[in-house]
Amino acid sequence: MAQSVLQRGDARSVALRHTVNELLSVGEARDKIAATIHGLDIRYDFGDGHPLLGRRMPDLDLDTTDGPLRTYALLHAGKPALINFGPPGTLDIAPWADRVHLVDATHNGTWELPVVGPIDAPEAVLIRPDGHVAWTAGHADLALADALSRWFGPPHRTP
Repeated sequence: MAQSVLQRGDARSVALRHTVNELLSVGEARDKIAATIHGLDIRYDFGDGHPLLGRRMPDLDLDTTDGPLRTYALLHAGKPALINFGPPGTLDIAPWADRVHLVDATHNGTWELPVVGPIDAPEAVLIRPDGHVAWTAGHADLALADALSRWFGPPHRTP
């Protein structure tokens, strides 16, 4: 709706358009407005914890044992993903393995969230299929098994 107002030709809309254009020349304002338009400022209330919790996971360049991979490529199958940034093989999700994709990975570089800025990297992240972080290791009161059960159902018993 706001964009349609800026497209009108009356004097007030033209003045408003000039003001908005001026604001958009400021990097911080431009980034904030772009993040809001694209929904990157949304944070679901999943409790207290790491700044990533409830926010969209950034699309990072990951290094895995299978080669380089982008974070969002893990979500193409429509399944949740658990990315372990700690020592490989330390997370066991066998009872949810048919529902959650586990990847051991590293990322070299800064973690930055739109609107929030730079953040510390978590030890692991559980990402819902919509790209939002449902759990982080080392920063949440909720254990991984509890988070997996909450978001993706009870564990399957292994024979």
